[in-house]
Amino acid sequence: MDISPKTRKFLIATHGTFAAGVKSSLDIIIGATDNLFLIQAYIDGAIGVEEQINQVMEQVSEDDELIVFTDILGGSITNQILQHALKGNVHVVSGFNLPLMIELLMADANTPIEETIASAIDSAKEQITYVNKLLTAQKEDEND
Repeated sequence: MDISPKTRKFLIATHGTFAAGVKSSLDIIIGATDNLFLIQAYIDGAIGVEEQINQVMEQVSEDDELIVFTDILGGSITNQILQHALKGNVHVVSGFNLPLMIELLMADANTPIEETIASAIDSAKEQITYVNKLLTAQKEDEND
């Protein structure tokens, strides 16, 4: 019997419109992405965060993997998502950056998600750099 890999789905859940801005950048850099959901919390008082989370979770089966990107560890959105992280198919990454997301969205679906996330986090950390310090060090190297 041929067992197909789980469908990976992604959720960007942030305060305000940050999620839409990230999606816009992703669309430019890697193109439109299937199975990508957004939660933009606290911009519309008519719909609560928990209701938005439930709407997304209704579209995720037990056979899917959901990778959730939240903006702030310990923030209200991350805290509300955590109740779903107890499910074996939901993985929460907080404090994300664009390189991390690109790596995860483009990752091979056959690689175990835990391994993929750990590798992407390591790579993403390297992207956080104080560029002025690099330039100063480079200039000093050139003068030596």
